Amino acid sequence: MTRSISFFLAIVFSLTTAACAQNAADKHAVNQAISAAPDELKEGATVYGYNSDGTLRLIRQGTNDLICTPDDPDKEGFETACFQKDIFDYIARGRVLRAEGMDGQASVAKRKEEIAAGTLPFVKGQATQYIRYGDNATYDEATGQVLNSSVRFVIYIPGATPESTGLPTAPMGPGAPFIMDAGTFRAHIMIVPPESN
Repeated sequence: MTRSISFFLAIVFSLTTAACAQNAADKHAVNQAISAAPDELKEGATVYGYNSDGTLRLIRQGTNDLICTPDDPDKEGFETACFQKDIFDYIARGRVLRAEGMDGQASVAKRKEEIAAGTLPFVKGQATQYIRYGDNATYDEATGQVLNSSVRFVIYIPGATPESTGLPTAPMGPGAPFIMDAGTFRAHIMIVPPESN
């Protein structure tokens, strides 16, 4: 009887320990992910983490239209991102295609086909993405803060051009906005912070 109780307690302890470890990992993932979000949107943001195959899994259901992801442990460097929900399906589909072995350019071409066919939803008007990154960026588990990082901004406006936005295709100087992929479904305004000295 005593042996059975000890065995049962050992199982409970191991499951509790695993749950605590998982909860701690998810807490760190949430802290990393929302570090890219504007302060007023952090609390209500939905957060996804990564499965072992690189696809996304829901960690926290939010209350606003922002979705955030933590740093991908399988990628070199540090980068977290938040984006309006209209971009989510496009980003999630890209991860699935890359997990299947497709490279970045092929993935973009495939998703373009799917958007044109109406099988993959995409931005109808405008949508913003925030990306926290840095060559020396690190996450401090003790404080829950991302250190030595900056945020760049991506504003998707499908079909936008220099003529329709008044923006150049290259920045006028450090931190100045410019338009990329002009005239395409992926047209977006980029705002990249100046490099710190």
